[in-house]
Amino acid sequence: MVEISPNDDPENPGLVFKNSVKGGNVPREFVPSVEKGFKMAMANGVLAGYPLDSLSVELKDGGFHAVDSDALSFELCAKMAYRAALPQCNPVLLEPMMKLEVVTPEENMGNVIGDLNKRRGLIEGSSERNGATVVNAKVPLSEMFGYITDLRTITSGRATSTMEFSHFAPAPKGVAEEVIKKFTKDNKSINPII
Repeated sequence: MVEISPNDDPENPGLVFKNSVKGGNVPREFVPSVEKGFKMAMANGVLAGYPLDSLSVELKDGGFHAVDSDALSFELCAKMAYRAALPQCNPVLLEPMMKLEVVTPEENMGNVIGDLNKRRGLIEGSSERNGATVVNAKVPLSEMFGYITDLRTITSGRATSTMEFSHFAPAPKGVAEEVIKKFTKDNKSINPII
């Protein structure tokens, strides 16, 4: 028996595994196999096959057979527990968010902000620098393909931008559903868990 919960510790991402078995119901030599099974299963998440970035698992109880139990059996059991439990945990698909800075002439600021809004950008503010307007935003990476060309077009080539990774954020429901649907269609015969 395992208890699965979110790992909300940003300092320690990944799998947090705790062995709480009392009385030798699961022999000590098989506990690392249970942990390994969960680690391997996390590499192929339940949403479109993307890895699960954090999980907390507490091994509470179990059983073994003196003849038939081996390390591989416990590893497979952990993978099966993962596959059965995770869909009930409401997993969320995350998308990379980029920190974007656009330096544009004042007269193009409205067009730049409008374009970022169409790209699901979150405008964080603007300021002045050397007579130009600086727009700061967070924008999903998936919406940034072709951005430089579009920025040149809407500013007549007078704006510049810099972009760097910021963080991961939950993808909107419609975007997540589209990604999952495409993955399911493309991989009908693949079991993403084992």
